[in-house]
Amino acid sequence: MTWDNSAITIATFLPAVGAVVIALVPKTRDRMVRGLGIFFTGAALVVGIAMLFSFDFRAGAVMQFRLDTSWIPAINARYHVGIDGISLPLFELTLLLTFLCAIYSWRVVPSPGKTKGFLALVLLLETGMAGTFVALDLVLFFIFWELVLVPMYFLIAVWGSSNREYAAIKFFLYTLFGSVFMLLAFLAMYFSSHVGATGAHTFDILELQRFAAGGGFTHDFQMVAFIGVFLGFAIKVPMWPFHTWLPDAHTEAPTVGSVLLAGIMLKLGAYGFIRIALPILPDAARAWAPWIGLLAAIAIVYAALACLAQRDLKRLIAFSSVGHMGFVMLGIATLTTIGINAAIFGMVAHGIITGMLFFEVGSIYDRYHTRQIADIGGGLMQKLPYLGGILAFTAIASLGLPGLAGFWGEVMALLSSFQPAGGLSVSWFRAFMIAGGVGTIITAGYFLWMLQRIDLGVQPDRWKGEAIADVSTIEWVSWVPLLLGIFVLGLFPRIIFGVTNEAVTGLTHLIGLSG
Repeated sequence: MTWDNSAITIATFLPAVGAVVIALVPKTRDRMVRGLGIFFTGAALVVGIAMLFSFDFRAGAVMQFRLDTSWIPAINARYHVGIDGISLPLFELTLLLTFLCAIYSWRVVPSPGKTKGFLALVLLLETGMAGTFVALDLVLFFIFWELVLVPMYFLIAVWGSSNREYAAIKFFLYTLFGSVFMLLAFLAMYFSSHVGATGAHTFDILELQRFAAGGGFTHDFQMVAFIGVFLGFAIKVPMWPFHTWLPDAHTEAPTVGSVLLAGIMLKLGAYGFIRIALPILPDAARAWAPWIGLLAAIAIVYAALACLAQRDLKRLIAFSSVGHMGFVMLGIATLTTIGINAAIFGMVAHGIITGMLFFEVGSIYDRYHTRQIADIGGGLMQKLPYLGGILAFTAIASLGLPGLAGFWGEVMALLSSFQPAGGLSVSWFRAFMIAGGVGTIITAGYFLWMLQRIDLGVQPDRWKGEAIADVSTIEWVSWVPLLLGIFVLGLFPRIIFGVTNEAVTGLTHLIGLSG
């Protein structure tokens, strides 16, 4: 086995190995456990960085680092993994964000402690998320997809806030409900496919894409199968009106859980649309695109209005994720190269920015022991100038200020809505563009209002006598890479677009979706 076909497997499963090692360490060796968490997530990140140096960016549409070997011959399921310009940014984001979460956990593991279990679950979660982005077999994809449910369930249910059991069960049931229909759609694709000289059924995503491009699936089949994959992916995004599990899960999850949930897990559903739903069911994608665009436009406006009504700082950030992922889905719904590129950039930017926001909210809660905006009462810039300044910078990035990472994904999603793919209603998508523009204005309003109530003003008397430390060294180490990413991606968006564009163009040309 060479580096080219083993790198993905090493990077993906190193965290799972780390989870096993941590499970074997005595629970009294708390610092060793935290160090092992940093070591294994860091080792996976090092492998991911090494892959960047070996990745051929001129051939971003070609699957690289592929490993395709027999796994379950009875059903023709294979261990098939690979990475292209679409999955590379999301894969690297997964490795980076989990490593930073491990560093942050050196500072504090939320009550009730149990450091071993907490970090082992984080590492297992990383394997599930990373594996989903590189799986090229539907069975393998589904296993990685489902793998993330168990660690996140326990992270919320054990280490979450006061209403954690309700939030954990709601998260699990919603996502499991969607997964059942998604699995049924995968099985339907398998039994309806006939590839190769023998006409064998297959779960291979690339073969199914080629089969679909050759007109292999009938229109009626695609319309029905798309309902199954739509439910699975839309709930995970989550799209309106399937979003109701997200604010509860975010609000009750520990800081690291919220960072990984917003930063990576929400991207699994949108990635599934790009990798599976659009290329394998292209006719249905065209038919469903206006409805996806409509739900995305509703999500953008609805989430922005909901944020204006929030009193809990963490819940406000949670609702903002619904709106930001609405822009991602709007870009995908246009079925254009510009729109899908915008969606991928938006996913990366949202992962960095909103992950950073949840880090900050967690640190504010650690100091003030409340997330209620009225209880914090303002004056954060006076009391904790570094933390207040970082919060202001990240919030401004999240509202889409030009020159920062949040701008490009949103503006290009709106741009793609002006001229969607051929066959789609231009008038409808321009209406969605207007709704998205209104949502952008409201987004700026609620973030600025939040900063006014948290950062500005005079600190209440109850906090004046409290000795509260500003940003700690561990927090700086965890946050600086994300802060730099917000700034650098805003100034040099080609860092992402240069990776994704060729792969997205190849995808749209393969299945005839480019408008």
